[in-house]
Amino acid sequence: MKKTLIFGACLLFTQQVATAQTSAYKPVEGKIMSEWAATVTPENVHQEYPRPQMTRSNWVNLNGLWDYAIQAKGGAAPSEFDGEILVPFAVESALSGVGKTVGKDNELWYHTSFATPKKGSKDKVLLHFVASDWETEVFVNGQSVGVHKGGYDPFEFDVTSALKSGKSQTLEVRIWDPSDEGPQPRGKQINNPHGIWYTPVTGIWQTVWMETVPASYISDIRNSSDIQAKQIIVSPEVRGSQEGQQVKVSAWKDGTMLAEQTISPSGTAKLTIANAELWEPGNPVLYDLKVELINGKKVLDEVGSYAALREIKKALDANGIQRMMLNGKFLFQYGPLDQGWWPDGLYTAPSEEAMVFDIAKTQEMGFNMIRKHVKVEPARWYYACDKMGMLVWQDMPSGDMGNGWEMKLAVLGSQSDRDRTPESEAIYREEWKEIMDDFYNFPSIVVWVPFNEAWGQFKTKEITEWTEKRDPSRLVNSASGGNFEMEGTKITGDIIDLHNYPDAKMPAPGIYGKDNILVLGEFGGLGLPVDGHVWQQKDNWGYQSFKNETELLAKYSQLMSRMEELIEAGLSAAVYTQTTDVEIETNGLMTYDRKIIKMKAAELKPLHDKLYKVSVK
Repeated sequence: MKKTLIFGACLLFTQQVATAQTSAYKPVEGKIMSEWAATVTPENVHQEYPRPQMTRSNWVNLNGLWDYAIQAKGGAAPSEFDGEILVPFAVESALSGVGKTVGKDNELWYHTSFATPKKGSKDKVLLHFVASDWETEVFVNGQSVGVHKGGYDPFEFDVTSALKSGKSQTLEVRIWDPSDEGPQPRGKQINNPHGIWYTPVTGIWQTVWMETVPASYISDIRNSSDIQAKQIIVSPEVRGSQEGQQVKVSAWKDGTMLAEQTISPSGTAKLTIANAELWEPGNPVLYDLKVELINGKKVLDEVGSYAALREIKKALDANGIQRMMLNGKFLFQYGPLDQGWWPDGLYTAPSEEAMVFDIAKTQEMGFNMIRKHVKVEPARWYYACDKMGMLVWQDMPSGDMGNGWEMKLAVLGSQSDRDRTPESEAIYREEWKEIMDDFYNFPSIVVWVPFNEAWGQFKTKEITEWTEKRDPSRLVNSASGGNFEMEGTKITGDIIDLHNYPDAKMPAPGIYGKDNILVLGEFGGLGLPVDGHVWQQKDNWGYQSFKNETELLAKYSQLMSRMEELIEAGLSAAVYTQTTDVEIETNGLMTYDRKIIKMKAAELKPLHDKLYKVSVK
């Protein structure tokens, strides 16, 4: 009886502490918020499994309230802290509970503790960060376990040797981010937000989590497909592999195994799928994968994954114009420029539901593609696109932007590219490689975009060809709206991409269409500020502003009529600016807080459906 009372008292105390922790947290006030912000608590913040392309059951989510301090760059770890911050929201955001800027002369420090993981004597403990901007050093029990430079790619550290005896472990993180005062990729972040440039994002901005793995474990898998052979191709990576170990790969659909193959840890499995269905908008068929590291009949490690059969290429139509071909058929690709910003979380959606809302609403409006603009989302965003059948064009986040906006053709060897320092080039190359590798498995991604509008654009031909070689399974748009380099009459990359505001136009088919796919990479930007749903009340901005929804829809309808003519003439894809308002930009299909849909889905979908039915020879 006494034990029951003690347990009950402990439980009550735990509940009181949790309640006190929750009540102590509140978002920073003063800006508009999305409806999902009100549901965010330290206990429920982004609890979803963060790596859908390689799942394990044994993991721990570390999101929640941590201690934080902002102090001068180069100092020792702080002994006192400024308060609490809600991870994984950036320190500048309202949902972090802090709302402070850091700057290049300071560092942001975090402090928390975690329960000692249960593990065997030979097991390893891996600590994962889905995204942290920009230079991140991690300490476990005061010991530095590694430094990562990059704001957009997930990374991990093996922290096994830093663990100590006892029930809990100490975790500290040091982050430095120079924002636009450094050469690193940073997208639209700027210290002085204005126009199309937004608030800085410093520190942890995606989930922090931990897993325990055996001494020999599956560290990565690379999934692709061959639609002609009806095969899913899986290449595993095994760390600490030993003689006698093998990898068994199997493909499943609705609980039924369709194919299985056992290979060496460095081998490649080719699983032939009978009656295979191809992945595409409207029919996003995914096949589950099981990847097991085995020794005889013993399973040493196991991860779950998925793949799709999907092909993206270019091919000449009957008029000799290159067309974008999905699974051997022309499909006009049309979608919004998606910045991926939130008024309450900045780079981080308030919740999974909020993040998926943008994709679902885009699809409901009749778009079949999203251009993810100079930002990278967490893996779960691409997972949602995979499941929903939404095509994705993925930009590399821009940085080191000394040469500003241009759009011109240049003969190879001319001075159209920016002269970046060796350090700047190395930072770009490493992060672009990591982004391409980390998001390679998502079938929704069909186009890589290394540069946008000459923002930091350098060595265009070299970077484009490297991108093509790194991933020959996708198309490459070398410089969306930027400087296109020519060798003879051939423009480097697969695509020539025009930006034009507000009207719909296209590159000249007779000049450029023979070798390159013709794309309208940005247009529209039709603005409508909605009172009560703007970042600031005055001095908001749009490429062309309208007084009401009726005027806005009338102009948009004109653009769609023109688009039908362009598709027939040779246009393969277009990107409308943009999904939502962002800070002082009011060009969105939705307001920044997502509470007002400026042009209703029922009005837009019929206009968009016509685009996919235009006759193309």
